[in-house]
Amino acid sequence: MNLVIDIGNTLVKYAVFDNGTLIYDESSESGLFLSKVKGLFGKFPEINRSLISSVGRLEGKERDILALFCKVHVLSNTSKVPFKNSYATPQTLGVDRLALATAAFYQNPRGNTLVVDAGTCITYDMVNNSGEYIGGAISPGVQMRYRAMHQQTAGLPLLQPEDILDFVGNSTQACMHSGVINGVAQEVDGVIGQYRSRFQDLTVILTGGDAHFFAKRLKNTIFANPKFLLEGLNYLLEYNKS
Repeated sequence: MNLVIDIGNTLVKYAVFDNGTLIYDESSESGLFLSKVKGLFGKFPEINRSLISSVGRLEGKERDILALFCKVHVLSNTSKVPFKNSYATPQTLGVDRLALATAAFYQNPRGNTLVVDAGTCITYDMVNNSGEYIGGAISPGVQMRYRAMHQQTAGLPLLQPEDILDFVGNSTQACMHSGVINGVAQEVDGVIGQYRSRFQDLTVILTGGDAHFFAKRLKNTIFANPKFLLEGLNYLLEYNKS
């Protein structure tokens, strides 16, 4: 069994894979890392390999804790990847984007694939039908847009994301929700349209914590897969076995 751990900007995600199949996943705050790891190895003693992916600062103690239980691979820009990486600055490419590109490569190996990850930031990652990662884009995420409106104005409140009934808001809060939720949906649709105009038979994967706000709003045909990043991390763990 494999354990992959994704240390994000907000939460830590844990996923257990058995012969390539996701059999368990959960999330927690970072302060619960030790108790969560102990619980997972108590529940799944067959785990013998693990991978840690961190988009922020990785504490050495987290790696050391995990190493008490099994072999650990810390994902970095020096890890082996199965695709050709044509990013101009590979040393700056986030490990989360490496994992998304890996999942795209394995799940659509002979096709053009665009992965849209609606998380803290919205990332767009493109793997072409030659198995080449060529880059994409990074945009502010949903929560970031709400915080920016609150922090950079004198009178706008800090709101939590809400689904909208109409793109025409009839109150300040409704206008803010429309600006964020409808605005992001229009952005994503527009970006997908740009990629479709350049890449034939494009497959689009939508993932990330805020994907549910947009899956039904997008005009473009997409495949929603909230576990796509975790699957990519497990592929990389297998690919980097020593």
